[in-house]
Amino acid sequence: MRLRNFINHLEEGIIGVLLAAMTLLTFSQVVARYFFNSGAVWALEATTTLFAWLILFGVSYGVKIGAHLGVDIIARKLPGKLQRAAAATAAVLCILYAVILLDASWLGVFSDRLNARGGAVDYIVKMHRLGIEMEDLPIPRYLAYSILPVGLALFALRSIQALWQILRGDRAGIIANFDGAELDGAEFADAKLQTAADAMQTSQPPTRDR
Repeated sequence: MRLRNFINHLEEGIIGVLLAAMTLLTFSQVVARYFFNSGAVWALEATTTLFAWLILFGVSYGVKIGAHLGVDIIARKLPGKLQRAAAATAAVLCILYAVILLDASWLGVFSDRLNARGGAVDYIVKMHRLGIEMEDLPIPRYLAYSILPVGLALFALRSIQALWQILRGDRAGIIANFDGAELDGAEFADAKLQTAADAMQTSQPPTRDR
């Protein structure tokens, strides 16, 4: 339980730090350009990299709290067992997608066999071997792109957890556990936010009365 809470807080903390850093960097560049007619050359590339890290961390976190948007009109019309089968199939496809991209970006287990020339196509390893730096940032490109295997591994892990919860009947699907087809406009957005808030609340450790 402590390890799970630590991982949850670490994941949320990283997302918060990335969002804060991206916001502060963008704001500082706006002030620098409009008031001092200057700015950092590397700021745009740094903001883009932070945004990419934020997205890849947020994908797995969205699966965990069920915040991803989805079209489930057809699935909701199916009988109970077929609904669970459809939800499990979606989770399996997410796992397969994450594993394929994880292999192509870092592992290279299957990509060696799939490549017609017989050479590895694992992206991060190639960047490390070539030693290419970012265009404006003085850091190796493979370090900036290292979020690919990390984010995809987290996405695969959260999808596996979602699949297990679906098979146990603790979760209706890999997206939000309510029928968004019956809502429209602001009600749909409010319901999504409420679902995410409820999921975050349940992940917090219980407080003890003094």
